[in-house]
Amino acid sequence: MEEMFHKKSEAVRRLVEAAEDAYLKHEFDADLQYEYFNAVLINERDEEGNYLELGKEFILVPNDHFNNLPVNISLSDVQVPTNMYNKDPAIVNGVYWSESLNKVFVDNFDRDPSLIWQYFGSAKGFFRQYPGIKWEPDENGVIAFDCRNRKWYIQAATSPKDVVILVDVSGSMKGLRLTIAKQTVSSILDTLGDDDFFNIIAYNEELHYVEPCLNGTLVQADRANKEHFREHLDKLFAKGIGMLDIALNEAFNMLNEFNHTGQGSICSQAIMLITDGAVDTYDTIFAKYNWPDRKVRIFTYLIGREAAFADNLKWMACANKGFFTQISTLADVQENVMEYLHVLSRPKVIDQEHDVVWTEAYIDSTLPQAQKLADDQGLVLMTTVAMPVFSKQNETRSKGILLGVVGTDVPVKELLKTIPKYKLGIHGYAFAITNNGYILTHPELRPLYEEGKKRRKPNYSSVDLSEVEWEDRDDVLRNAMVNRKTGKFSMEVKKTVDKGKRVLVMTNDYYYTDIKGTPFSLGVALSRGHGKYFFRGNVTVEEGLHDLEHPDVSLADEWSYCNTDLHPEHRQMTQLEAIKRYLTGKEPLLQCDKELIQEVLFDAVVSAPIEAYWTSLALNKSENSDKGVEVAFLGTRTGLSRINLFVGPEQLTNQDFLTAEDKENIFNADHFPLWYRRAAEQIPGSFVYSIPFSTETANKSNVVTASTAIQLLDDRKSPVVAAVGIQMKLDFFQRKFWTASRQCASLDGRCAISCDDESISCYLIDNNGFILVSEDYRQTGNFFGEVEGAVMNKLLTMGSFKRITLYDYQAMCRTNKESSDSAHSLLDPYNAFFAAVKWIMTELVLFLVEFNLCSWWHSDLTAKAQRLKQTLEPCDTEYPAFVSERTIKETTGSIACDDCFKSFVIQQIPSSNLFMVVVDNECFCDSVPPITMAPIEIRYNESLKCERLKSQKIRRRPESCHGFHPEENARECGGVPGLRAKPPFVLLSLLLTIFSR
Repeated sequence: MEEMFHKKSEAVRRLVEAAEDAYLKHEFDADLQYEYFNAVLINERDEEGNYLELGKEFILVPNDHFNNLPVNISLSDVQVPTNMYNKDPAIVNGVYWSESLNKVFVDNFDRDPSLIWQYFGSAKGFFRQYPGIKWEPDENGVIAFDCRNRKWYIQAATSPKDVVILVDVSGSMKGLRLTIAKQTVSSILDTLGDDDFFNIIAYNEELHYVEPCLNGTLVQADRANKEHFREHLDKLFAKGIGMLDIALNEAFNMLNEFNHTGQGSICSQAIMLITDGAVDTYDTIFAKYNWPDRKVRIFTYLIGREAAFADNLKWMACANKGFFTQISTLADVQENVMEYLHVLSRPKVIDQEHDVVWTEAYIDSTLPQAQKLADDQGLVLMTTVAMPVFSKQNETRSKGILLGVVGTDVPVKELLKTIPKYKLGIHGYAFAITNNGYILTHPELRPLYEEGKKRRKPNYSSVDLSEVEWEDRDDVLRNAMVNRKTGKFSMEVKKTVDKGKRVLVMTNDYYYTDIKGTPFSLGVALSRGHGKYFFRGNVTVEEGLHDLEHPDVSLADEWSYCNTDLHPEHRQMTQLEAIKRYLTGKEPLLQCDKELIQEVLFDAVVSAPIEAYWTSLALNKSENSDKGVEVAFLGTRTGLSRINLFVGPEQLTNQDFLTAEDKENIFNADHFPLWYRRAAEQIPGSFVYSIPFSTETANKSNVVTASTAIQLLDDRKSPVVAAVGIQMKLDFFQRKFWTASRQCASLDGRCAISCDDESISCYLIDNNGFILVSEDYRQTGNFFGEVEGAVMNKLLTMGSFKRITLYDYQAMCRTNKESSDSAHSLLDPYNAFFAAVKWIMTELVLFLVEFNLCSWWHSDLTAKAQRLKQTLEPCDTEYPAFVSERTIKETTGSIACDDCFKSFVIQQIPSSNLFMVVVDNECFCDSVPPITMAPIEIRYNESLKCERLKSQKIRRRPESCHGFHPEENARECGGVPGLRAKPPFVLLSLLLTIFSR
């Protein structure tokens, strides 16, 4: 794994060296004319059919390695922000000397074909990207991307910082000035990352903390906190007189006290002053707090066109190693805010420290067309490795000139490929976190909401490990990993499956260590009883290949049997194809996991006889005359699957089952199929029946899935080597049940009482309390407690079922705060295996169970609330799950209602996870409310909200800090115009800013 991270870092390092050498050889030419490939204009023609200026022909070919986007793997192209003139001399010169990166881009890709996007983000604003691709405007017809606003750029260019933002809200700031000031604050917040800390103070004759709760302290600049402050910015209004001296004193005191607490960045510190004027230079305050060391930089932003107070504000910035800018319009905001980043980068540039930075996980949305593909094909979480690029010219060394930042994206799934899933066991998984404790990858990370629409949650990139491994209340695991320790930790966990409806209670052993050369720590969770023992078999290559050739055999494509990313000619191969070519010697360059492949061959040979058995069942019309059983399936511990259809593909009731559309029921990088995992937790030899949960409002399904685990020995030391099952039509299953329920043991075959009697109601429920069979078909799939609240409550009291409280810290709640829908979520191998499977399949199809209804056996239907189309926001919720007690075989009970007693009987169906419940239908318990599984939002009062804002979990600061350098030239402190945009571009940017508010 560390080798993989090292290779990515080295690719970036080569780009840095090439860029700095190219700049060193370049001489600036203000009259340089250079036709480059503009990513927006390429292949565009005018009305006469001629290519536009900067829009020459650029060959683009769809490439599956880049999500099938049309790209040019020989050249890069350049994107320029909308508000900048794409032929400005500074842009043209930068594009010209950075053209030499093309050769390194291609060379990097040849060395490591698993690389995806490589790029150079210039301090001047342009963005060179490889492979070259055409940039399409978004739905509003614009491209708002500015590489300097991206986290990878800011993290690589600057060191961590503590920032206090002072906003003038005196009477003179009314109107447009206050609007510009708020936008300036918002743009500054955009430049702060998870390693930074901040606070905002508004001032007139008094101080007004934008968040009063955070008086006198700073908070981490994570997304949630920044959005919280943005909401409060709208509450600011201008009045009174501006007393800047009071604000400066408060800011210096706060930074000093916060620094002494040992919290925060313990690196750079800055005060951002946003005002329309200053009547003094306040040198006495600076002399008291900041001179001679000038450890706190002052950045001043003059709002408005008047220049009467510009000298005072510029002096304040220059005297404190900061920068002064004037912002006259909304269009000026972003470019002027960016200037402070170049100042903060100076010490790092002078030190010539090329620190390697890695970002947190994020979903790339740089290209609108790439985002659309991600929506269609599934999200791709990635991290970026980046390094700064400096000027090495001796004459400019003291100025600390940052040329830009180079980087490359690394899909998080690349990390998972280095950890063999088959060695982790059925429930095992790998995960990784950042130095801030945020999740880089974890199977419980849910970055999207409203499944099907695939909308990103606002805070998906800052989900803390403690929010998914929430059973660790003391953060023992999290803190050890943040502190980059190596060790082991164990705890009981409650893992939800099946869209959060069901829960598996197990004990996990966690093993963790740091990943060298990165800010990440890696953890592996192994569930006790799984993953410790591994069965090994041995067959010849010829035997294995023969049985792998069967058309119904497939392998987990997200598992790495062979590395198909190393060479372009291998990328089109499926894992199954790669194995075949590797074993036959046709692809000697393929790198494959020999141990895993040997076990795959073994599983293929051992499981092959089941195909003949399934064929015989299909030919035997009497066994499945009404085609109730539609599909049979088998999965093994090596990710091998066999599937047999008893009906035509077009006749399948559930078309998505066992396909990539139903990720929870196939082998993937995170987990084994749901039917495999649930079967493994049942008593050996018993079956798990369930109705698949729908993601739609009404949870209705027309199929039943049944599965069981294959375990060759009775003790837990024998690993679960496979699981097998069927999926059948729900009406077929229900008919089997009703037939079985009418069978009685009396001599004449008559039943003293039957489910046909109107005086009773019969249900078939599973071990989590969900109804599979009911006389009222509409109740199918519902939770039993919603239908028979009084009976379910009694079952909980008696201990037949138990309630397990679960928490979801990634939930989305409606803005009206009403409750939402459900959350979230071979000893003799040949003979033993085949005999077990044949017996299991027969039992599944026949489903023969006898019932004796010898006891006195309220159908309280509840209507589900319809989902409202309202805005959702992140929240925390609490919700229940229910699990049956395995030792209870049969139980009777009686409930005292208002004027009667309601009797019921619950009986476990042998060798299954099912229970038959018969309820007296003549006594009504209306006073007992239904029991639902609806999540309840955890509401925090104002005091608790404040404590949550103030509280800071343990985090590890980046190892590198470049806050100051004695050779820094502080005379470069603003007042000189930067890049000039043409008037049309300024006007367009202004309009976009106004209409986007």
